[in-house]
Amino acid sequence: MKSVRTALTTLALSVVGMSSAFASADHVNHVDTSLTYNSGILVLAFAGFLALVVVVQTIPAVISLYNMIKKTAEETSRQQQTVRANARD
Repeated sequence: MKSVRTALTTLALSVVGMSSAFASADHVNHVDTSLTYNSGILVLAFAGFLALVVVVQTIPAVISLYNMIKKTAEETSRQQQTVRANARD
């Protein structure tokens, strides 16, 4: 039963993977990015600025996440020490 399930899963994933290949088989309606992308340096600079804003905003988020994990680990450590001290008494 497990081999049949594996075979059906493999077949389904193969069909899903090939669907984009069949969709792009029509060469008449393809998108030429050299013609579509006609923007200048200002558009690229703006996109770079937006990417920089996103990256700069992740720094405080990572620091906050680190501090939350550290605080939780310290509280857990204190609770374990209290439990061990009570168990000894």
